[in-house]
Amino acid sequence: MVMDMEGETNSSNCFFGVLLVLVVLGLGLGLGLGLRKVVSSLWVRPRRVEKELREQGFRGNPYRLFFGDFKDMKRMREAATSKAMASLSNDIVPRVIPDIQCAVNKYGKNCFLWFGSTAAVIILEPEAIKEILLKYYTFEKPPRNPMVRVLTRGVATYEGDKWAKHRKLINPAFHSEKLKHMVPSFHSSCADMLSIWEKIVPDKGSCEVDVWPYLQTMAGDAISRTAFGSSFEEGRRVFELQKVQAVRVMEALRSVYIPGMRFFPTKSNRRMKEIVKEVESTLLRIINKRIHAMEVGESCGEDLLGLLLDSNFREIEQHGHKYGMSLKDVIEECKLFYFAGHETTASLLVWTMILLSKHTMWQSRAREEVRQVFGGRKPDYQELNLLKLITMIFHEVLRLYPSVATLSRITHQESRVGNLKIPSGVQLLMPALLLHHDKEIWGDDAQEFNPERFNKGVSKATQGQAIYLPFGGGPRICIGQNFAMLEAKMAMAMILQRYTFELSPSYSHAPHQVITLQPQHGAHLILHKIYD
Repeated sequence: MVMDMEGETNSSNCFFGVLLVLVVLGLGLGLGLGLRKVVSSLWVRPRRVEKELREQGFRGNPYRLFFGDFKDMKRMREAATSKAMASLSNDIVPRVIPDIQCAVNKYGKNCFLWFGSTAAVIILEPEAIKEILLKYYTFEKPPRNPMVRVLTRGVATYEGDKWAKHRKLINPAFHSEKLKHMVPSFHSSCADMLSIWEKIVPDKGSCEVDVWPYLQTMAGDAISRTAFGSSFEEGRRVFELQKVQAVRVMEALRSVYIPGMRFFPTKSNRRMKEIVKEVESTLLRIINKRIHAMEVGESCGEDLLGLLLDSNFREIEQHGHKYGMSLKDVIEECKLFYFAGHETTASLLVWTMILLSKHTMWQSRAREEVRQVFGGRKPDYQELNLLKLITMIFHEVLRLYPSVATLSRITHQESRVGNLKIPSGVQLLMPALLLHHDKEIWGDDAQEFNPERFNKGVSKATQGQAIYLPFGGGPRICIGQNFAMLEAKMAMAMILQRYTFELSPSYSHAPHQVITLQPQHGAHLILHKIYD
């Protein structure tokens, strides 16, 4: 990320030479005003922001025209993920967020990066993080790369009044009383996965299985069932398409967005548009079928779509159309169900299985808890809430391997965080992964797997500080966190009832981000059937 001052000076001289030519041409063509805006956004404003940040003690690389630190960040991330980790260590920060770690190591905790022409301040103080997350109207989520919007929008990306409206309408679908009706769907999806494993693993013996794709499919199947009920077969196609789209979106996130680039008829852009069209047409067909059924007096159903439509219709009846969602809004929320609903659960389950394969004592304790609570019976909603040890294990897994490594917000006007004055247009990066692995916070064993940290719950473990952020925090905390934890408990209980598992010699430890934190080379485990 380092660039010497001579290189910076040469870059500046080159820029001003080109700028002079552009100004002359622009004035001659009557484009002076537009050109001045470009110059301001690409040079004048970034340099002013940099000056203000440095005056407050922040440090970082000098601003570099247009790309900022993007080239260095891309190089670091490519180098970090070019090969698997040499050991099964949980020290994954250098691999997952090498750019942020490099900045902190070089400049200290008060530092910043350049996302193109936008300064991104790294925030590591728990009190500052708590303030930022609580003041969600002041510190909003940064504008998304337009290429990302093809994957999902929905309540997770909206701001202000629109966010408040959607959150209000969606909340009823994730109430605990509604979630218990989804437990049978979780069971069916996991049973389908285990029936496949039953055929793969011999009756007497063991077998190596890459469990990652199966867990992804299971989680996608579960969200298909819980979101669309009887239409889940159609929903499966949406899941497959969204999975392909997520890979393309991640590629877009790792490069500078050039305005208008998404309209170029490239092969990738054409494919992304085709996926959007098929996803939205499939969802529209499912939604219209449900609306028609409701109009003729049928029940709205206990799935997420039915609960959302019922909540929306009630709001429109009571307060008018402007207080409800449009059909397009409902489609976007359904797309979000897929993205958030399966990615987080699959990520949690795969890292849990990997860590329990390494720490077999905890695997045995978890299996014993399942036997005591369920025996060999089908788990039910009330009993799932009795799995205290497995809950502790999940919290520790999410600490070491959070689904999302970094949270971000942005200022739209000059704002204060504690004693800091943050200029308008600055991103605020809150690296959850760094906080979760910080020895000053969690002790010398911060990188060790120790679920006992959470034996008295999250609040006791964190002492009320904003240092544990697997689902975000503040009013915008993930609405589906209880959904994800409930599904994961069902799946883990059923797996532990039927199998013991250990790491295969072919397992390569390689966490990387594709929207969520995933095993780059799969999760190759050796499964052994259990016979009572």
